Amino acid sequence: MATLGIIGSGNIGTALAKLAVAAGIEVVLANSRGPESLRDKAEELGVRAGTVAEASGAGDWVVVTIPLGRYAELPAEPLAGKVVIDTMNYYPHRDGRIARLDSEAVTTAALLQEHLPESHTVKAFNNISAANIVTLARPSGAPDRSALPIAGNAADAKASATALIQALGFDVLDVGPLTESWRFETETPAYVTPYLNQASTPQQRAGGNADPGKPLPLDELRMLIADAHRPPVADRAF
Repeated sequence: MATLGIIGSGNIGTALAKLAVAAGIEVVLANSRGPESLRDKAEELGVRAGTVAEASGAGDWVVVTIPLGRYAELPAEPLAGKVVIDTMNYYPHRDGRIARLDSEAVTTAALLQEHLPESHTVKAFNNISAANIVTLARPSGAPDRSALPIAGNAADAKASATALIQALGFDVLDVGPLTESWRFETETPAYVTPYLNQASTPQQRAGGNADPGKPLPLDELRMLIADAHRPPVADRAF
């Protein structure tokens, strides 16, 4: 049985764990507080709680879904040789200012790849809300199946990540190397909004009613990616 390691037990990690279990994939879930803190959640999800090293070692793929400002805490050795799926986004109000991201010298995924030089980073699942990861997953061939973008430097790693994402319920658009992953980061046309059902109001969502989502087909995602542009650094809404 294939195994998915997940480092980070927040909304994205929980959503991916649910889909993986439904797809018959074993899951090892970890966070910085240790497996004991995950006992109840792991039992509810039907996954195994483990340490970060255990999730890293067990996973055929390892999802990293922690605040970007803590990326340097990830241990490089147990992730060596692994396909690391990076869901992280840069929010300066939460992560602190990172000069190389502010100047656009690197992308978030390239920054992680530098920290994990022996791993194979693939950017994915960062441009869709956790709720819509669950509500928009569809079986292969479904007419209302949505697409997600990925980026990565290694073709084999992208092929492996694509197989996982397809098994979890989404089509995949390969955007290119990690240097192109900015095309589906925050403040781009493909970020979150295209997957939202506009009939769902902010008031409804604030009241705890999840947006059911709106399918985003592959061709529409491709156009959104092509329309992406970077505003001047001085004009970015940090």
